[in-house]
Amino acid sequence: MNISHLPKIIINSQAYHNLQNAYLWIFSNQIKEHLDIENGSFVEILSPSKGSLGVGFYNRNSLISVRALMYDSLPDTTFFINRINKAFEYRKKIFPNKKIIRLVFGESDFLPGLIIDKYENYFALQILSAGMQKCINQIVESLIHIFPETNGIIEKNQSYFRQYEGLELYESIIYGKIPDFIPTEEFGIKINISLKEGQKTGYYLDQSLNRLSIRNISQNLKVLDCFTNQGGFALSAAYAGADEVLAIDSSKLALSIAEMNIATNKYTNIKLINADVFDFLKESNEEWDMIILDPPSFTKNKKSIKSAKQGYFILNRSAMRRIRSGGYLVSSSCSQHIDEFTFIELISKAAKDTQKKLRMVHRGMQSPDHPILLSMPETQYLKFFIFQVL
Repeated sequence: MNISHLPKIIINSQAYHNLQNAYLWIFSNQIKEHLDIENGSFVEILSPSKGSLGVGFYNRNSLISVRALMYDSLPDTTFFINRINKAFEYRKKIFPNKKIIRLVFGESDFLPGLIIDKYENYFALQILSAGMQKCINQIVESLIHIFPETNGIIEKNQSYFRQYEGLELYESIIYGKIPDFIPTEEFGIKINISLKEGQKTGYYLDQSLNRLSIRNISQNLKVLDCFTNQGGFALSAAYAGADEVLAIDSSKLALSIAEMNIATNKYTNIKLINADVFDFLKESNEEWDMIILDPPSFTKNKKSIKSAKQGYFILNRSAMRRIRSGGYLVSSSCSQHIDEFTFIELISKAAKDTQKKLRMVHRGMQSPDHPILLSMPETQYLKFFIFQVL
C-alpha cells in the first residue's frame, strides 16, 4: 500500500545509521522537525537525503519518538499475520512441545511495543507503544486467524512503560472468555495460570530454562526460594527431590496460587511463608543448602541505578550468610539497567564482605522465546547465575 500520503519524519545521520543496522528506536533529538499529529500515528521515515526508510509509529511526547517497523507499506491485518506467524514458527522450532510460550517479544520480533504470551488456547497481550495500541483490532484478528482454536484474549496493560507513551494503565478481556485459572504444565510440572490476577502477562516465562537448571543440583538439599511468586523455582526444586523447600513472597495472592500449584502436584516438601524477603533473611538464623533469589526489578530507569545496586548487594550478602559451606547461591536480576558485569561485581563484593568464595557453576539468561536482537541491547535484560559458596 502506498505510503506517500503519510506525514514525513526526517531523521539525522546517527538515527539513519542505527536504522540501517536494525536499531528500531529513533529518539526525539534525532529528528529534524517534529510534527503536530496524534500520538501513535503512522509516519514515513526519511533519511537525511530524504530517501524513504519505511513506516514507523510516531509519538511526539515520548523520548522514543519513532518506532520503526522495517516495512515499506501501511501495516494491515496481513502484516500482523505474517509477523506473528514468523514469530510462532521460530518458537515451534525451539520449543516444539511447550504449551506456554512468549509468542512475540516486541522489537526482537520486529513488532516494537508488542508482547504476546500464549497459554494453551489463551493469549495475554501487553502493549507498550501508542502506535501499537491503535493496531489492537488487527492484532486480535491476526491471532484468531492464526489460532482459530483461541478461547480468550486479555490485555494486561499495567506496565509503567505505558506512562512514557501517555497511555492509561488497565486490564481488559478483549475476546472470548478468560477462566480464573488455566491448567497447564511446564517441563513435567502441573501449574495453574491466573491471567486475571497474575503479575505482568501471567507467568515468568523468561525463567523457563533457568528453572530447569536447578533440578539436578537441588536434589536432597534444603532449599529457600525467595520471591517465589506462584512457586516457579520452588516447584522445580521439589520436583527434583529436594528434602525440603521453603518459599517466601510478600504477596498473599501469589502465594495462594503457589499453594494451589503445590496441591495439584501433590508435593509435600514445600512450605510457604508470607513475608518480606529482606526482613526474613536479616532476622533468620537458619541455614540452607541452596538459596534462590529471583526478585522483581529494582530499577525502572537510570535515575534509580544507585539504589538498585545497593539492593542487590544487600540481598546477595544476606543470602550468602545463610548458606552452608559447599551450598549454592542462585541469583538473578531482571533489571535491564544493571548489566551483567555490574551484577557479577555486586555479587563478588557481597562475597568478599561475607568472607565467602564463589565458584560459578552455571550461567543463564532469558529463555530463547525472549530472543535478543543484537542491534538492540535493550532486548537483553535477564541475568542468572548459580554459584557454589565455599
